[in-house]
Amino acid sequence: MSIETQPAPRAMTAPDAIPTLPVWRLSVEQYHHMIAAGILTDDDPVELLEGWLVPKMPKNPPHSLSAQLTREALARILPPGWFVNAQEPITTQDSEPEPDVVIVRGERRHYRDRHPGPGDVMLVVEVADTTLQRDRTAKKKLYARAGIPTYWIINLPDNQLEVFAEPQGAADQADYRDHRIYSNSDEAPVIIEGREVARLAVRDLLP
Repeated sequence: MSIETQPAPRAMTAPDAIPTLPVWRLSVEQYHHMIAAGILTDDDPVELLEGWLVPKMPKNPPHSLSAQLTREALARILPPGWFVNAQEPITTQDSEPEPDVVIVRGERRHYRDRHPGPGDVMLVVEVADTTLQRDRTAKKKLYARAGIPTYWIINLPDNQLEVFAEPQGAADQADYRDHRIYSNSDEAPVIIEGREVARLAVRDLLP
């Protein structure tokens, strides 16, 4: 009697898909314990997204340059009481992404014992090249569900800025009500607590 064997299913069917094999999802607390215990270190290129450890994509020079230009441009126009973080964690209910750029409330020393949470964050920026699909889907849903007021995608393949505002919905239905696209010849408003504090030329954010 012969036994037919089937090939094992692939762990991931698409870059943002849920694994087809049983796996252990992590809470934010478990993720923090793994970091504190040294199981995960700065050398491990992962971030926690909706309970999954997801690999962070390597950054090419245009990606790095755009992130640096955006951080510097935002830092120049922020009113008192806000600062800019770059590639540092923010903590939501089930995730701990590390966006390319973030506008955070308060002063850096306020976050000595914790990472900023959704109530501390006014704007999240992701620079997208190979990650464009993930940033438009999983990341957008994550930030909308957390109530982040404004989400920017600096879309390098199309040379434009995508701006999402007014988060709404919950769970898998979370999304942004307002979506606008600014070309490299446009200026985009920077909104802090419902007030426009400046406008930035999109070309100044692109490599």
